[in-house]
Amino acid sequence: MAHRQPILLIDSPSLYFRAYFGIPESAAKTGDGQPVNAVRGFLDMLAQLVRTRRPDRMICAMDHDWRPAWRVELLPSYKAHRVAPEGGEVVPDTLSPQVPMILEVLDALGIPAVGATGYEADDVLGTLSVTQPGPVEVVSGDRDLFQLVDDARPVRLLYVGRGVAKLDDCDDAAVRARDGVPADRDADFAALRGDPSDGLPGVTGVGEKTAARLIDRYGGLDGILAALDDPRSGFAPGLRAKLDAARDYLAVAPKVVRVATDVPLPELDPALPTSPADPDRLLELAQRWNLAGSCRRLVDALATSRD
Repeated sequence: MAHRQPILLIDSPSLYFRAYFGIPESAAKTGDGQPVNAVRGFLDMLAQLVRTRRPDRMICAMDHDWRPAWRVELLPSYKAHRVAPEGGEVVPDTLSPQVPMILEVLDALGIPAVGATGYEADDVLGTLSVTQPGPVEVVSGDRDLFQLVDDARPVRLLYVGRGVAKLDDCDDAAVRARDGVPADRDADFAALRGDPSDGLPGVTGVGEKTAARLIDRYGGLDGILAALDDPRSGFAPGLRAKLDAARDYLAVAPKVVRVATDVPLPELDPALPTSPADPDRLLELAQRWNLAGSCRRLVDALATSRD
């Protein structure tokens, strides 16, 4: 079924972490003093996105496994620096209780939230981006998701690195302008340059410009590795040595960086509600958690989304 309006695929962890660190706890608390800054900021972001992007569908992707074992098996350093001493992800103590709150409010609104065992939110977004009818707009502050951009479907990334009010609406040309490679080679680009925030070491001595130049010349990692074995391929000796030393890493890194697009997901109804699915429950939650303003703004945005 063709749609004129986009579906918004929300990288929920990206947005609620951003909300948590963007709004002081002192500015958003319940009557008994429990922080709700992440919840309030997340809902306000959704309201702004609905007002400005005019979607007719929305799905919020969740992290059911922030560090999947299959990725760690391929690359043990993957997100290793973010593992808490007692196990699990290092998450602020006052953020963790707010995630179930977000899920309760979304359920009362009628906005689906979905995750999958053994997969990250990125993988859920990747799967939805190829299975949901377009146009598709993925909302995230994670640069790994530039690889999902596809002008043919079309799939765009609304990159919120500077906040939702200043999001970058990225098609393939925007990815090329930003990273110097087409979107379908962005995973190879990330593997080469590395990403300390995800525990990806990259290739020593290969930065963004060199990575982009290599991909432009050889087409991608497969072409680069094949060229390493060809003495006529024109590598500078120092660069050839660096890439050769990184062969084992480069054999697994793309599989780690590449977002899955075949995650098993339940049947979902992504249709954007024009009114809350359970208004009485939403009112109770808004009063209990001091979220009346944010809930009202999102409800108002939903009510006018089809105008």
